[in-house]
Amino acid sequence: MNDLSASVFMITPPFTQLNTPYPATAYLKGFLNTKNISSFQADLGIEVTLALFSKKGLETLFARIGNREGLSDNAARILALQDDYIHSVDDVVLFLQGKNPTLAHRICKRDFLPEASRFAQLEDLDWAFGSMGTQDKGKHLATMYLEDLSDLIMECVDEHFGFSRYAEKLARSANSFDELYGALQKEYTFIDELLIQLLKDRMEMVQPDMVAISVPFPGNLYTSLRCGQWVKKHYPNTKVVMGGGFANTELRSLSDPRVFEFYDFITLDDGEAPIENLLKYIQGQIGQDQLKRTFTLVDGQVTYFNNKSCADYKQGQVGTPDYSDLLLDKYISAIEVVNPMHRMWSDGRWNKLTMAHGCYWGKCTFCDISLDYIRLYEPIAASLLCDRMEEIIAQTGQNGFHFVDEAAPPALMRALALEIIRRKLNVSWWTNVRFEKSFTRDLCLLLKTSGCIAVSGGLEVASDRLLELIQKGITVAQVAQVNRNFTEAGIMVHAYLMYGFPTQTAQETIDSMEMVRQMFKTGILQSAFWHLFTMTAHSPVGMDPAKYKVKKESEVIGTFANNDIVHIDEEGGDHETFGFGLKKSLFNYMHGLCLDDPLQKWFEFKVPKTRVAPDHIEKCLTEDMYASSKPTSKVVWLGKKPLVETITKSKKGNTWEVTSLTFQDRKTKASISVNQPEGLWLADMLEKLSVSNPKTYTLQEVMDSYAAAGFDDFELFWDNKPVNTLHKFGLLKL
Repeated sequence: MNDLSASVFMITPPFTQLNTPYPATAYLKGFLNTKNISSFQADLGIEVTLALFSKKGLETLFARIGNREGLSDNAARILALQDDYIHSVDDVVLFLQGKNPTLAHRICKRDFLPEASRFAQLEDLDWAFGSMGTQDKGKHLATMYLEDLSDLIMECVDEHFGFSRYAEKLARSANSFDELYGALQKEYTFIDELLIQLLKDRMEMVQPDMVAISVPFPGNLYTSLRCGQWVKKHYPNTKVVMGGGFANTELRSLSDPRVFEFYDFITLDDGEAPIENLLKYIQGQIGQDQLKRTFTLVDGQVTYFNNKSCADYKQGQVGTPDYSDLLLDKYISAIEVVNPMHRMWSDGRWNKLTMAHGCYWGKCTFCDISLDYIRLYEPIAASLLCDRMEEIIAQTGQNGFHFVDEAAPPALMRALALEIIRRKLNVSWWTNVRFEKSFTRDLCLLLKTSGCIAVSGGLEVASDRLLELIQKGITVAQVAQVNRNFTEAGIMVHAYLMYGFPTQTAQETIDSMEMVRQMFKTGILQSAFWHLFTMTAHSPVGMDPAKYKVKKESEVIGTFANNDIVHIDEEGGDHETFGFGLKKSLFNYMHGLCLDDPLQKWFEFKVPKTRVAPDHIEKCLTEDMYASSKPTSKVVWLGKKPLVETITKSKKGNTWEVTSLTFQDRKTKASISVNQPEGLWLADMLEKLSVSNPKTYTLQEVMDSYAAAGFDDFELFWDNKPVNTLHKFGLLKL
């Protein structure tokens, strides 16, 4: 037993996601369980959302707005229809929680939900939902209904409101704490009131020694400060600690003491050891100098403590994420964009896990590769990952997993897929990858068989010159070929795209856009998103701007957030002007529209003509991808045991015997015929290669077995059409 008797209340403040909990508190709760430290967690984002979008919440909202004058036509329309909103909202939320599925029929008639401006963009949904069904169409319409209400809230009650982010503008590039501090001195907003009431109820129930607030994004910084402010006022003996992705990237040079009016401590990077040491310090077991990666106030000065002798926990020691306490059946599945890949971020309950701490590549020049959360790469064994998956399925009743890696390592993905198949786990999973050449046809087929349904990855700037400058370690042709492998295996692909990288010209932006158009046209890319390059303090570009031919606009270091750096790119194009056209074109491409239209169509100013040949991607896809496998490749048979028969054939008076092997899978049946002795050897070999066997064989061992059986010319037999078609039934070279 651990001698820490403290209790920890872990909060994710509004707003992150509505469809699934952000995993930071579940990860920490899993760790605290290993130390027998009691804890309780709450996602106040979903709780505030449910309080707001309820009959009582809307009654209060409309009463707050009253009969205000000077409103937009849209807000006036929603107010005129307030009775319809108030008496439909509870049913709509239940429907989006999956508890009221028959409502879809009424929603889809388009006479049940009140409709405001968000519905104006819905011209014809039949093309999108004709084959997708009533439930999805209903979800999309119900999402528009909530978005209309969101627009009303932003116009009339709280300009900072947003479903997945709140007061993000206040937190983005906040080198100074002044604006945030000013906002926090004002009266509570309507959203603040809902948040604080929920926090008050939880604090009375939990009575914790410590409140740990997770701030992964700028969009939940303001609400975290509101939580800390209230706890410090009403529970002065309870310590408040903040950590998470925002602190890890933005607050590494924090010096403004006013921040500690809201938090007692701020921790950086992995939270397990810092939280444990903080609890020991609070209970008087260790001194302040023993704190791990922690900021606090000492004599009015912001002071950083980092006990180097205290080691971080290995990934095998941190326990299984624990989702208990969270309202798992109350999350809302929304469909904002009907693209089947794009919707995965907002639709469905995904258990979050990580295959590997950090990034196995760790070279991209735009990325914060100097920071430990990316720099320190540590994979988890596939068997332990599967153990954790089974535990989480048992706890949550959900078998969908989103692996939230920086870039999942292909070798570990292969091992995990084999382990999932061996254990006969029925799971659906997706993750983030680097589009590297390891993703062969056979590996993609293996991943699909294990339940992989989608991958996302960085294509960044689709230009070989800039990909080299980024040090991505990929080429456009390679990305195209890998994406083809994923797509043909039945795995959806989302690409992160970037514009405005240092020295990128207008010509390169248009050429990159043309590459993306061709990838959608050839069907090897299903979804994507354009991001404007941001120079960050901890990336190679930010640490050595001159090398990339850019300058920092200012060398002044702020007293609060210091990550995003405003920079001057004298050699590049006017990047920001391209944003609207890039995003508008992509929205159409994702829906299969305008794929043959000229690129100039998307811009209201003159852009260069593309220099990319119109069949460039098609040609990349015809290049020979089937290089011979290495002798060290693993050969695995995923299929069922074939039916083996000896058949006598005759021709021109000659008779001979062949072996017929008949293969069955869930959809099809096929037979191959080979010479009798080789056929019997193949049937025996497939049994040895079966995924259910603990031993895996290399291609070299298969070749040796073939030779030991007295046969010649393995390549002629193995690469001939009969055996070569067996990959469709699960004979894979990995």
